[in-house]
Amino acid sequence: DNHLFLVSLIRQGLTGKEADAALGRAHITVNKNSVPNDPQSPFVTSGLRIGTPAVTTRGFKVTQCTELAGWICDILDNLGDADVEANVASQVAALCADFPVYR
Repeated sequence: DNHLFLVSLIRQGLTGKEADAALGRAHITVNKNSVPNDPQSPFVTSGLRIGTPAVTTRGFKVTQCTELAGWICDILDNLGDADVEANVASQVAALCADFPVYR
């Protein structure tokens, strides 16, 4: 068992590097990561590694994880759209305020 999963962006034609940067601007932390048969270099990649420790530490349940997954999709579906990034960033901040790391 481990607490991460890989997402391939090959079908979407996106790179891990650009997706990682866009999600970071929305305050969602992921890592670019190579995926099996990755056509990109290790410095660019075609995938993302998403870990769950921050989610579990904050006490997110299914509802919050579903929201987070939707926001990730919003960012990836609208890559580089500053308005979408700002909207998601504000929603992420509100969710994190409701589920602080320390209580």
